[in-house]
Amino acid sequence: MGAGAVASSGTTTAYGHLLDPNRKWYNNRRIIYLNFWILLLLITSSTNGYDGSMMNGLQSLTQWAGYFNHPTGGRLGLLNAIQNIGSLAAYPISPYVADGLGRRTSIFLGACIMCVATAIQTASTSVGMFIGARFLIGFGLTFAATAAPMLVTEISYPTYRAPLTSTYNSLWYSGAIVAAWATYGSFKIQNTWAWRLPSILQALPSVIQVALIWFAPESPRWLINKGRHAQALKTLAYYHADGNEEDPLVKYEFEEIKAAIDLDRQVSSSIGWKTLFATPGNRKRMTIIIALAFFSQWSGNGLVSYYLNKVFNTIGITDPTIQLLINGILQIWNLFWALLASSLVDKIGRRILFMTSVIGMIVFFTLQTACSAVFANTENKAAANSVIAFIFLFYAFYDLAFTPLIVSYTVEILPYQIRAKGFTVFNFAISLSLIFNQYVNPVALDAIGWKYYTVYVAWLCFEAVFLWFFVVETKNRTLEETAALFDGDDAAEQIAAAAHAVDSDKDEKSSGSFHETKA
Repeated sequence: MGAGAVASSGTTTAYGHLLDPNRKWYNNRRIIYLNFWILLLLITSSTNGYDGSMMNGLQSLTQWAGYFNHPTGGRLGLLNAIQNIGSLAAYPISPYVADGLGRRTSIFLGACIMCVATAIQTASTSVGMFIGARFLIGFGLTFAATAAPMLVTEISYPTYRAPLTSTYNSLWYSGAIVAAWATYGSFKIQNTWAWRLPSILQALPSVIQVALIWFAPESPRWLINKGRHAQALKTLAYYHADGNEEDPLVKYEFEEIKAAIDLDRQVSSSIGWKTLFATPGNRKRMTIIIALAFFSQWSGNGLVSYYLNKVFNTIGITDPTIQLLINGILQIWNLFWALLASSLVDKIGRRILFMTSVIGMIVFFTLQTACSAVFANTENKAAANSVIAFIFLFYAFYDLAFTPLIVSYTVEILPYQIRAKGFTVFNFAISLSLIFNQYVNPVALDAIGWKYYTVYVAWLCFEAVFLWFFVVETKNRTLEETAALFDGDDAAEQIAAAAHAVDSDKDEKSSGSFHETKA
């Protein structure tokens, strides 16, 4: 593959002339409603972020460590990794729930399990009970986290799809902020509520989703795939055109979705797991998706995300209050950069964000490694402070791409028929990479300290080469156009032709009922 695989710049011209320039999210009641429901879906990521940051914070709480007999090594690794092991158990089931029963049903099921699991975690009286609860948290979260970003990308108003879907993973840090400051605030509680209080707060997003999810719209793509065309058309019209089923944009979207789903069915008459690797286009998709999953966790960020206290210990910062304070500030910093990048995905483009991100990470992780080495040899306080500064700068560049884009890029390059299964493979790869990190990182840090950082420096250089050759630019395309990029020009033209057939007829029909054409 030649350097810098870039798609042609067809962008929003396919449907841009159909958009009402006066229909903005802030002055259109229906789009405000839609974005409210999307916010309900986005907080799924907050739940995940809360968990990671909470476990980071609990390790700095002497009350938690003392209650569970100061876990170290493999036991500490298991306490962190068990959530992802729970996720692994749910992955074979979750795409069938999302595709078979619907996106909303999958989110509801996951949120219910999360509520039960956090109750058990909060009431834990033994390390075994705590581990079992965290297994259930991972199991339940998988159902919600599989369906939520897909539903976001499938119901968003076209001009807001990419920023909103990118915001999904960015809100990981909103949960991390609440968890970091909850553990910081509960540190002064001199009993088990120092860790039970942060634990019970983890259920809040799931409780909100259980109460409200059935009022949110179902995916029009799922409805069309199930043959419920009238309901899909009504949903698109209600939220994208103030209820007007004759609106040209609604007609265009409706026909494009039908054409894409019909084409997928023709290419793969029976959709199974092997379909993910059955065609050159799908193999290319899965190569990128699996690589991004591992890159998102193996870029050195796993050291800070789950073992920040051990990183601090290597530079002489051992006060739990200081550790918790820095962790809380870091999460706010991360959220700022991730949300900024989410707003720029269609302005700057995916390739530029990915390449800027990885180059910045190489620079600042290398500097972090060098300063850690200086401190290890000289105990120079300035070197320790520099490590903290470089951690913040490293994360600013990490957040430009690897927070907002890994989920949004994955779901947008997958066609509908394999979106749930492909996204499940992505999540499965993340869980595998996390389990490796959570077992290996604490052992390696204890054994060789800062020298372990050099492994990640070399890996980041490999990431840069891979991203340069494989990432395809997708900015300003419809969801169906983006997915078709990997299947060749014929597929993209076939989908566009079906949608344009309706577009070209719009001037010829001034009235009358909507007529469904066969894609």
